Amino acid sequence: KTYTAAEVAELQTTIRQQQAEIAALKKKLDHMNEILLNAQRARFGQSSEKKTYVLSEDQMCLFHEAELVQDPKAEEPTEETFTVKCHARKKKRTIDELAKNLPVEKIVLQLPESKLTCSKCGGTFRLIGKKLIRRELIIIPQEEKILEYYSCTYACDRCEKDTGYAHILTTQVPPPLMKHSLASPSTVADIMTKKYVDGLPLARQEKLWARQGVELSRATLANWVIQCTQTWLKPLYRHMKRTLLEDAVIHADETTVQVLKENGKAATSESRMWVYASWEGSKKPIRIFEYQPDRSGKRPANFLKGFCGYLVTDGYAGYNQVKNVTHCGCWAHARRKWREAMPDGATVKTSKAAVG
Repeated sequence: KTYTAAEVAELQTTIRQQQAEIAALKKKLDHMNEILLNAQRARFGQSSEKKTYVLSEDQMCLFHEAELVQDPKAEEPTEETFTVKCHARKKKRTIDELAKNLPVEKIVLQLPESKLTCSKCGGTFRLIGKKLIRRELIIIPQEEKILEYYSCTYACDRCEKDTGYAHILTTQVPPPLMKHSLASPSTVADIMTKKYVDGLPLARQEKLWARQGVELSRATLANWVIQCTQTWLKPLYRHMKRTLLEDAVIHADETTVQVLKENGKAATSESRMWVYASWEGSKKPIRIFEYQPDRSGKRPANFLKGFCGYLVTDGYAGYNQVKNVTHCGCWAHARRKWREAMPDGATVKTSKAAVG
């Protein structure tokens, strides 16, 4: 069939329109694929703050942890393979390197004198050497004891003989951590560390003490924590806050917490734990946590009153209530947007988001 010039022109126009439509549909499809990919990342991928700081990859169920992680085929660690996961380690690390900060007790297995007589000639064996067979890491169980402080009183015999009155001297007893209490610095420090660093509630610590033969109620433990916090830690907190506000840069962030039996709030409602940190180059590194019942911008505004340096935060608008500071964005949050814009298989040669 022979086409006229008009028909050829019409066909060419149709082809161009179809090509443009295909290109537009392909662009739309790519855009929809990116939206779907971002949605999958948001739903199934890592949420930086929550996974790393709230539900970390190391957090496991307390009740059936052993059953979940058991592996009969797992190899025993050797001197070359023994590593500590929470620190960056070389692939091969010797026991000497791993235990360099631990005290060492040598157990030398010697023969008793009764067995040092030779059964062949009647002579006496002498020690000619010793060989290291193995090493073990042991744990010494916690030990509790009562310290009784006695003050001694002394009298000068010569003064009493010459004057009839004795010169009296009395030793001074170190001040107690709490008056009329069995609490000692080491005891309260152990309780606080277990609760706020190791996440061990006072109810469980009460049972631990009971297994050690010491009856300390949860109420007593709580009293020790609160009173020592008010007496000894609050002045330290005030000093740290004054020092932090004098720094040039402060990082701020907040995360959700749930508090049981909080006045006027349901147990399922969300409160906030705000954290303020000095910058990496600070000569006095400081981290201060402040609990507040809500996420209002007046919380950081009140805490940072008097600070006039650089404030590094995420994009939460509440930080705009902090006056007389230079607001700075968080690079980690900015980098996350570049990551979300990267298609699968992107490289610095094929994606400007990867370059970013």
